[in-house]
Amino acid sequence: MHSWINLNALWKIVVIGLLAGAGLPALFAVGLRALAPRTRKAVPGGAAQEELSGAGTVGGTEPSSGRPGLLSALMAVLCFAVVLAAMGWGIYSIVHNS
Repeated sequence: MHSWINLNALWKIVVIGLLAGAGLPALFAVGLRALAPRTRKAVPGGAAQEELSGAGTVGGTEPSSGRPGLLSALMAVLCFAVVLAAMGWGIYSIVHNS
C-alpha cells in the first residue's frame, strides 16, 4: 500500500526547520549573551560577585571592565561562525540547486 505522505522527507523537513527556524536565532542569542558586559555585585562581607547585566550602576552593582573574558569571546566567535556558515550554506544551496 502506498501512502501519499512521504514520512522520510517529512522528518527531514521538520528537523531542518527546527534547526534553522529556532536553532540559529537561539545560537546567535547565545553569542550575544556571551559578549554582554559583566558587572560586579557587592555582597555582604566586602566580596564582589560577578554577574551578567546591562551597563551602568543599578541596585548595588558597579560596572567592571565591560569586556568579556577570553572564553566568552571565543564562545561568541564560535556561535557567530556557525550562524554565518549556515547562512553561507543556505545561499550556496539555493544558487546551485536552481
